[in-house]
Amino acid sequence: MYFVWILPAFVVIGAIMSGKASTLVASMLGLGVSVAVALTAAPHSFQLADAAVSLARGIWIGWVVVPYILGGVLFWQIAMRPDAALPAAGALPDVRAGRRLLFAACFLIGPFAEAATGFGVGIIGTMALVRRLQVGPVHLLVFSLLSQTMILWGAMGSGTIMAAALARTDPTTLAVHASVLVVAFNIAWLALYWRLADQAGFTAGWRERLREALWLGASLALVITATALLGPETAMLAAYGPMIALRYLVDERPNRRALGRMLRRMLPFGVLIGWLAATRLFAPLEGFLLAAGRLQPFAGTPAWAPLFHAGTWLVVAAILTGLLRGQARIFPTDVRAAWTTGRLAILSIFTFSAMAEILAGSGIATGLAQGLFLTLGRTAVVLMSVVSAVYGALANSSNAANGLFMAAQVNLAVEAGLHLAAAIALQHAAALSLNLVSPVRIAIACSLAGTPGREREAYRAMLPFALVTIALLLTAAILVVAWGAGR
Repeated sequence: MYFVWILPAFVVIGAIMSGKASTLVASMLGLGVSVAVALTAAPHSFQLADAAVSLARGIWIGWVVVPYILGGVLFWQIAMRPDAALPAAGALPDVRAGRRLLFAACFLIGPFAEAATGFGVGIIGTMALVRRLQVGPVHLLVFSLLSQTMILWGAMGSGTIMAAALARTDPTTLAVHASVLVVAFNIAWLALYWRLADQAGFTAGWRERLREALWLGASLALVITATALLGPETAMLAAYGPMIALRYLVDERPNRRALGRMLRRMLPFGVLIGWLAATRLFAPLEGFLLAAGRLQPFAGTPAWAPLFHAGTWLVVAAILTGLLRGQARIFPTDVRAAWTTGRLAILSIFTFSAMAEILAGSGIATGLAQGLFLTLGRTAVVLMSVVSAVYGALANSSNAANGLFMAAQVNLAVEAGLHLAAAIALQHAAALSLNLVSPVRIAIACSLAGTPGREREAYRAMLPFALVTIALLLTAAILVVAWGAGR
């Protein structure tokens, strides 16, 4: 019976690994198999009416997440037109200035762009800046992929919000807990970045390295604080926006004219960040927006408050920015482009959410967790984390990994008597941990760099990042298990 219950996961993983099915097609196949298995072999009675409710719950979870994606992409397209990245192109910098630009591109600007939009847009912004440094093609690929280091907050935190919905927990709490592992990842990745930067010809002494570590540490502290105060949707914009502006002032030392151009370009971001912060920090305003039009058709799913939802204000900001810049005539083109960019991820979110709800509602996730615990004991938690990390990379989506494994991991943690919040954070961090070495993202980077066919070299260069990530993930999983054993 356990083999039958795990069949949906095998179908999805097999379809993706075959190379003949996209993530969306694989998720649709998995959803179909999930429904069939749930209706015929669920641990308890599960009828068509129950399946319909589970499907509706999954669709609702997807609906709450989608505005973050479409709104983020639309706002980025309009706000950043015609320039896609900071700072503006100029003369080729010297080694010291180049090193500072390289760090800002990889660890500040790229992650900021990825947080606003998702879908590898951070790769585009980082690559546009790193090209100025005339590095070799493989180094260009690797540095561009480092824009994915803060994917916990990617696409306005939509992945974290979905993960929290699947785990029946608070997204802010989940993001803060998972950020502990993200900090560990970034410390290790920074050390590997130093080695790569030196190899690329941008050498630096320990004083400059300490400076970079302090910038990264301050940025991480700020985004985690912002997450605790504002939630995962707006935290990255609120934290990294000011950090990028400060870094620009320190590194570029612009004259009055250049500073004016920069302020005009970034004004939409400043206004949006200020408004979103006010909606989270000013209690009367927050209460009003949360109550206005609030809908929650299913218990245990996220509520939708349209006037509080950050996705709504991203769309409003996009429209106002376009109107004030006299670009209203191309709104239809922008909307079509946003849909083209995000449609596969959006549809996949719906299918994976529905699949997760089917597996949870039918009792299959609980049954699998009990079987794994009986067979492997607490070691199953460690195994599940590694499988989630690898599958998240293959599917290029933490949503896919969480859709398949979050419910089982939650039930496994309960069976094993582990700290539930820690196990949920571990699962989510695992699901997104290897996204920077995702085959899809590497293919995107190779295409943008004009180096198709050099994926193997990119994999070789990124291998240390993958290995150190798995090592940290295993360490965290063992600590979660040991912590649970000592309770």
